[in-house]
Amino acid sequence: MLEILAITCPIYLVVLAGYLATRSGLFARADMQVFGKFVFNLALPALIFNALAQRHISDILHPGYLLSYLFGSLLMLTLAFVIGRRLLGLNLVRSTFLAMGVSCSNSSFIGFPILMLMVAPVAGVALGLNVIVENLVMLPLLLAMAEHGKSGGGGAWHQVMRQSARRLMKNPLVMSVTAGLVISVAQIPLPQPVVRSVNLFAQASGGLSLFAIGGMLVGLSLSAGWQRVVPLVAGKLIGHPLAVLLISSLLLPLLGVAPMSPELRAAALLMAAMPMLSIYPILAQAYGEADRSATALLICMVASFFTLSGWMWLVTPH
Repeated sequence: MLEILAITCPIYLVVLAGYLATRSGLFARADMQVFGKFVFNLALPALIFNALAQRHISDILHPGYLLSYLFGSLLMLTLAFVIGRRLLGLNLVRSTFLAMGVSCSNSSFIGFPILMLMVAPVAGVALGLNVIVENLVMLPLLLAMAEHGKSGGGGAWHQVMRQSARRLMKNPLVMSVTAGLVISVAQIPLPQPVVRSVNLFAQASGGLSLFAIGGMLVGLSLSAGWQRVVPLVAGKLIGHPLAVLLISSLLLPLLGVAPMSPELRAAALLMAAMPMLSIYPILAQAYGEADRSATALLICMVASFFTLSGWMWLVTPH
């Protein structure tokens, strides 16, 4: 357990450093958005491209990982939405953001740095596969559900899906996955100056992303009924990884899908065990759910120190 804490503590100390630096006025909260833009638009795309372009396609496309993470996320989305509507009596929009909170992980800003410390050889590939699941399936579906709810249950599905498709074509992470896969399939050797330049950007992603997350937490509060978001937090930090574990252990063998390597299996579970995505309150703001979502994100970040330590201990060989 001390070895696990030696991995998790630096991660959260960097997050704390970002929080304190912003809270003390050394940086403005707006500066964290600039750092986040750099990570999202340059550092992470460089990292994903590098991880995919330098591997053979057979080492990248792992059906077991993709199906486990996709079906596990869709299972949590469905359960949360149905519970929100049928048991809690929530409206369509609030049920949708409950579903988003428990099924969409912060794979880029928190997940990747932790995987680099736990399962470094597969960290980049796992991040690329998560980008495919979350950006091509989960977020477009959830945003379409939110628009459907906002319109009172009317149409808007086709319009939202078209808008999502246009946004995805311009998404740097999706573009980097596409470019990396093309280079991998074509087996095009990259010139060393290009590889080194891409590496320089990629190496900036881990620490800066965690620092930015800490700064973004400044200003969030627990005023929006923290007791009401505890089930959401538990669903994300415990339910989501359990769903991915259930799919990979029970469903995929029945479908005849080849089992994952222990490293990839651990990566899929840990990615699901991350807090919800950092833009969760930003997406919720347009639908009147910003306060509740910000409270959930803050509690989830704090609680994840303990739950992630537990999950990391479980996936570590003893």
